[in-house]
Amino acid sequence: MPELPEVETTRRGIAPHIEGREIREVIVRQPRLRTPVPDDLVDTLVGQRVGTLGRRAKYMLMPVGERTLLWHLGMSGSLRVACLGDMPRKHDHVDLVMEDGAILRYHDPRRFGFVDWLQGSLLDDPRLARLGPEPLSPDFDGERLYRLSRKRRVAVKPFLMNNAVVVGVGNIYASEALFLAGIDPRRAAGRISRERYERLAEAAREVLAAAITQGGTTLRDFVSGTGEPGYFAQRLNVYGRQDTPCRRCGELLRLVTLGQRASVFCPHCQR
Repeated sequence: MPELPEVETTRRGIAPHIEGREIREVIVRQPRLRTPVPDDLVDTLVGQRVGTLGRRAKYMLMPVGERTLLWHLGMSGSLRVACLGDMPRKHDHVDLVMEDGAILRYHDPRRFGFVDWLQGSLLDDPRLARLGPEPLSPDFDGERLYRLSRKRRVAVKPFLMNNAVVVGVGNIYASEALFLAGIDPRRAAGRISRERYERLAEAAREVLAAAITQGGTTLRDFVSGTGEPGYFAQRLNVYGRQDTPCRRCGELLRLVTLGQRASVFCPHCQR
């Protein structure tokens, strides 16, 4: 599943090709996505100019005229830049054709993603209204984690992945942040000190910033908006490495299930 770094990498990749450009044509090949493609999408978009792309959690925001499109990549979706003459592949569901021939192409084999209109403002849209702070923003820190975790019995990893606590720290990056912070993902959230939460918040910021810099993590077929693969997978310490030696101490990494998600950790380095 594309996580926050993959969505941010996509935003940065496609922005230079579509921002400020007029949409000349909209092609909808498959309207039945997780949320049906709006009936007025074609008529509303044609002739409008694309504003500055934004992102909230794993949602991409595309201002067009007086309205804003909300894109979500779902489990397997991608937004890529194509050119006139590039034949669509199977599962290429929506094209936005720009005035210079660039095409923003939405691809989604599982159709768990969507394109829809933002409902009101960021604070009004029910899909965004209850989201926690961005992990790279000043609003996210160890004090917030410590305060929200008091008396919580849930394991710290699903607590960190809760979008009401902080957005965008998905399974890959939560695993990696907990390793860097030296925290056992099974430990109850309410039993972790303020000092250790400060380390965890800093580790989460470090991991996400590094993943964005390196273009995300290539798992299955993720590539950026310009077709480049992500390279952060080469730096993964624990995710997907169960039963292999820890890069730090050499002990075999263990696999457990927390919140119905696979979690790999080092029993020696993470206590």
